[in-house]
Amino acid sequence: MAQDTQQMHTDILVVGAGIAGLQASLDLADQGYSVVLVERQPSIGGVMISLSKVFPTLDCASCITTPRMASAAHHPNISLLTYTEVESVARNGDGFIAKLVKKPRFVEEDKCIGCRRCEEACSVFVPDEYDHGLGARKAISIPFTNAIPQYPVLDEESCILCGACAKACPTQCINFVQEPKHIEVKAVAVIMATGFELTPIDAKPQYGGAQYPNVLSPLQMERLLAPHGPFGAVLRPSDGKTPDSIAYVQCAGSRDLSLGVPYCSRVCCMYAIKQAMLLSGSLPIADITIYYMDIRAFGKGYEQFYQNAKAMGINFVKAKVARIREDDDHNLFLRIERQDTGSGPEEVQHDLVVLSLGMVPAWKPTSSGMIPIEADTDGFLRLPKSPLRPNLTTMEGVFAAGVATGPKDIVDAITDAGGAAMAAANYVERVRQAAPALAGATG
Repeated sequence: MAQDTQQMHTDILVVGAGIAGLQASLDLADQGYSVVLVERQPSIGGVMISLSKVFPTLDCASCITTPRMASAAHHPNISLLTYTEVESVARNGDGFIAKLVKKPRFVEEDKCIGCRRCEEACSVFVPDEYDHGLGARKAISIPFTNAIPQYPVLDEESCILCGACAKACPTQCINFVQEPKHIEVKAVAVIMATGFELTPIDAKPQYGGAQYPNVLSPLQMERLLAPHGPFGAVLRPSDGKTPDSIAYVQCAGSRDLSLGVPYCSRVCCMYAIKQAMLLSGSLPIADITIYYMDIRAFGKGYEQFYQNAKAMGINFVKAKVARIREDDDHNLFLRIERQDTGSGPEEVQHDLVVLSLGMVPAWKPTSSGMIPIEADTDGFLRLPKSPLRPNLTTMEGVFAAGVATGPKDIVDAITDAGGAAMAAANYVERVRQAAPALAGATG
């Protein structure tokens, strides 16, 4: 153990601060349990904070997520560690020891007041990860407007060491030689809420993802639809024109053995329909087409949501898309074969195409020695006693929440997080009864 390692004690360690991790942490903290919430990104909120609206209610995603983010950041029973990686979690007697590394922001957080003067002074622009490459940010910047915490991160790979940010800082909090900080957390239980990633947009080269500028991922479209998006409107990235024809290609990253993703990601049909409805409102005269194998509207109100989209004039075409090509003006041509009419292959033109990519786990146990729990055949965490105990992993005292165990929509992820919190709380109580010395030892 490094000499300068910080020591922390807690009841439950929660790994991942997306919507599931936030909900589990708040449920536990409200019951009086101490929680250490770890997030590898500079801000909490996960994927949900970058969405425009949610289905099927079309409520504002930020309006749902931001209050939970603020509550977690200010809750007296939650210790928040952002921009922090989990190196390992090992059993230690009746509990666990987690070794964490807090990456350097090159900003002294205890001095920073979030004034953004460093960001204003910086002259270096780089692609913005929050906008998925569609917008730009400075080499030192707060990740996004409603990020929590409101501390900037200096991108050491893009920084030219001009010193402008340090000169502009009123509290002298810029530290160009800041080192990683090692933290050791002793916890009674652990909740894994590690979330998901989308399948790579270039996983199917025949679709032109990452090659054609007007072939987008669904999260890129979310940012275009957001009122605070990179362009302020839905525009084609190649030339800034308003698209007249937009296509969605379903199952572009799921139900495909060649990608190693044979399962259905559950949410793709619904987020495509949601985005199509929002596009219909933003671009009333645009033609919007969804090419699908079958529509899977699995949740409460989802089938009606689908029927509403058809009533709005959104085109649903049962067809397989073989490939996509572009011309010199970056217009896109889809080679399709309709399944409902039995006609032969044909080529259709669209200005913009969104690939409905699938969900894969953001962290796989087999990819590292971080924690000795098992993955299922699909890569998500294995639940040996599901459905009776749907949050119990293959290691006693380690629980799973949200999309860490498989594809889920937001409603199911929040519900699942509540179940994980209850299971973790019950486990902590059982351990305390068996080992009274642990009572009151955490916090």
